[in-house]
Amino acid sequence: MPAARESLLEAAYTALGRRPWGGVRMVDVAALAGVSRQTLYNEFGSKEGLARALVRREADAYLAGVDRALKEGGLDGVAEWTVASARRNPLVRAALTGCWSERLPAPTLSAVPSSSSVPAQRRADGPLPAPGDLVVAVRDRSVAALGVPGVAKGEMEVLARDCEVAVRLALSCVMAPPGEGGVARMVREVLRR
Repeated sequence: MPAARESLLEAAYTALGRRPWGGVRMVDVAALAGVSRQTLYNEFGSKEGLARALVRREADAYLAGVDRALKEGGLDGVAEWTVASARRNPLVRAALTGCWSERLPAPTLSAVPSSSSVPAQRRADGPLPAPGDLVVAVRDRSVAALGVPGVAKGEMEVLARDCEVAVRLALSCVMAPPGEGGVARMVREVLRR
């Protein structure tokens, strides 16, 4: 039931924009998605399962955006995407920074026992990415996209360091917005040195 699942996740995200997670009711999410409450429970098992799936979906969408940004703008693009995505999406900001407010679901990052027959939910019940995990994922994706086969090990280590610096600079700009020229200018200036 992929269409119902996506509708439910979108409904949960919409509901979260209207009220704190503690005030989001499963019956309201189901109604907003146009499905029965039983369908919601069949997909996610519980409100915690819904929260885990929602955080997983937003983290996956952020990483897919990293891949697009790498193709279109390299490390500058990744930095800009990271800042824009975190500003626009409170779940991405929380996943990247570890700052979960009372308005957001704060699912356990470690894996939880799953009895779900839904493969996507079993994946959501697995470990969720911590901020450091996301930094490593972005760094590794950047190295894979920007690296050149046959380059010396030392040069690959420098590339990995530069990729990690770029994402960490972007995260600092999530917490304290950059000045004139934005995060892309900062990344270019720092990596030029």
